[in-house]
Amino acid sequence: MMFGHHLGNLDSYDDWLLDHDVVLISVDYRLAPEHPDPYPIEDCYAGLLWVAAHADELGVDPDRIVIAGQSAGAGLAAGTALLARDRQGPTLLAQILVSPMLDDRDSTVSTMQIDGVGLADRQMTRFGWNAYLGPRRATADVSVYAAPARATDLSGLPPTYLDCGSAEVFRDETVAYASGLWAAAVDAELHVWPGAFHGFTSMMPGAAVSRRATSALADWTSRLLGAPDPVAPQG
Repeated sequence: MMFGHHLGNLDSYDDWLLDHDVVLISVDYRLAPEHPDPYPIEDCYAGLLWVAAHADELGVDPDRIVIAGQSAGAGLAAGTALLARDRQGPTLLAQILVSPMLDDRDSTVSTMQIDGVGLADRQMTRFGWNAYLGPRRATADVSVYAAPARATDLSGLPPTYLDCGSAEVFRDETVAYASGLWAAAVDAELHVWPGAFHGFTSMMPGAAVSRRATSALADWTSRLLGAPDPVAPQG
């Protein structure tokens, strides 16, 4: 997970472990503004290619690779899935997009509502997009891999889990992306958690809404992987 393409590091989410027999691999992609688009997305795609090529030695089933991310990391995960489709790269079993940062154009209702409110607001995300895209932000010269909300063809993408908070800046672009996936006949599950802000499951993991969100993702993952249903958290 990285925020705004310019904050975070490889160890930011070492404790984000799934309760399954999986190999969890993080890509230490280069950060903006020193390394703007397309460096981060190409780093992520290179990581995917490496995992697929080294599946045997990693103990990974190459037919069961799931790509996941949160915030800017989720935007990069979505862009990597588009790259894998368009370059005929490794086939993904699924993608998990948690509060994804998808749209550089700063034009949704939620970006205008969450302005000067909380940690991840309109000004902070605009700063992140400027660092990532420079003067190209909000122009026609931005690829769908950098800003997946710009993609007009979402067909051929893997089953997708998306969630966000109702009180976060990325709410509307997440909902719109889910709608685009459904329109393209892609299996997608969307959750918009009432009253939740950006990063709520990480910042307040014990909150009731955070436990519900974590449980919903665990349930979806269990169904995806054919594992027994997880035990719902108590309290």
